[in-house]
Amino acid sequence: MEPEFWNKRWERNQIGFHLPEVNPYLLRLWPGLGLAQGLRVLVPLCGKSLDLVWLASCGHPVQGIELSEKAVTDFFSDQQLEPRISQRGAFTVYQVGLIELWCGDFFALTAEDVAACAAIYDRAALIALPPPMREQYAAHLSRILPSGCEGLLITLDYDQMQMAGPPFAVVDAEVRSLVGDHWQLQVLEERDILGESWKFLQGGVTSLDERVYRLLKR
Repeated sequence: MEPEFWNKRWERNQIGFHLPEVNPYLLRLWPGLGLAQGLRVLVPLCGKSLDLVWLASCGHPVQGIELSEKAVTDFFSDQQLEPRISQRGAFTVYQVGLIELWCGDFFALTAEDVAACAAIYDRAALIALPPPMREQYAAHLSRILPSGCEGLLITLDYDQMQMAGPPFAVVDAEVRSLVGDHWQLQVLEERDILGESWKFLQGGVTSLDERVYRLLKR
């Protein structure tokens, strides 16, 4: 999936993956991680998620990574904020208060760029990528984030033969294969959300499981 694919989705406002509220798993499960205020949170492929605002409201500096410039500018427009804009390597950085959105290619991130990140929140990154890119994403994430980094990963699990992604199905065995060598994994919650997912029902999907993992970088 080339950058043009996602840029066109944003330009055409084809953003059904965007939630108009803070993710309920984040609200319910993040406090249980016991992460102190002031810990910096990496949010890959963040879009214009309201989760960024909530994390910042908890006292976390937030570093969102987003390919689409429109998604970034829409975020600040929606929040009625005027960001300060700077250039850091391959990224254009938009910042207001505790929130920094780095506009550019996730795979251009270096360990130095995220050295201060002690936490991670992935709601829509891993499931946005097809299999070869998922391997690349997981390997890059494990390579650049420091030991002790912890957070949440949210995935979807359904029969990919019944409907094409994105969002893609990422089964439990694949998650463990992708990150198990470098991360400790704990399933915090798992539930069938098919009844809440009109798109998947219309697509003929018969089961749709959402799974939330706690991650800890070894």
